[in-house]
Amino acid sequence: MAVHLQVFDPPMCCSTGICGPSVDPKLVRFAADLDWLNSQGVSVERFNLSQQPGAFAADAAVKSALEAQGEEALPLLKVDGEVKSSGLYPSRDELATMASLDAPTPSIFTEAVAELVAIGAAIASNCEPCFRFHFDKARKLGVSSEDMMSAVTMAQGVKDAPARAILQVAERYLIRETQGAGASTVATESVASEFTNCCAPPEPGDAAPPAGRSCC
Repeated sequence: MAVHLQVFDPPMCCSTGICGPSVDPKLVRFAADLDWLNSQGVSVERFNLSQQPGAFAADAAVKSALEAQGEEALPLLKVDGEVKSSGLYPSRDELATMASLDAPTPSIFTEAVAELVAIGAAIASNCEPCFRFHFDKARKLGVSSEDMMSAVTMAQGVKDAPARAILQVAERYLIRETQGAGASTVATESVASEFTNCCAPPEPGDAAPPAGRSCC
């Protein structure tokens, strides 16, 4: 019989709290942990006080906790009808213990790693506000300048790779161009056969470019 986990959340804007411009990282982590539990065969059910107050009033244990502690009792977690946690979001290891599961493989995707990924994405997309935002978050998490620079260098290397590749293609064609008129004609015909339509609508009567050979 599958383990049944019930989560009674404090008032939130949506069912998971992962919404709006400022998301609490704890809620993101907890939502991922619940997805992991679900993948392990645990039945998960969540209730939001602001949207489903009836569920809180109908559960004697939850109602009693609210009367005694108010919203400080939330979130409250029950496993197969028994209260297992109150007042905080447990870690994945703690959730696994509650559900009688083996300890999960530790994740290396920490908040600090997430900020390094975001810094790299900011570099790749040329987004200065993004970089400033994630640089500030990474610094507050204790990420070193050396690690941030490594992320920047890696992202820039990935970003530059296509530019280097197209320059090599251009050089190959231009080298053939310098080998004589005959080679020039061959090179030009080769280019035309590969890309029959680039950055402009085809002229009337032009053949459609082969699949995978169009440009832009």
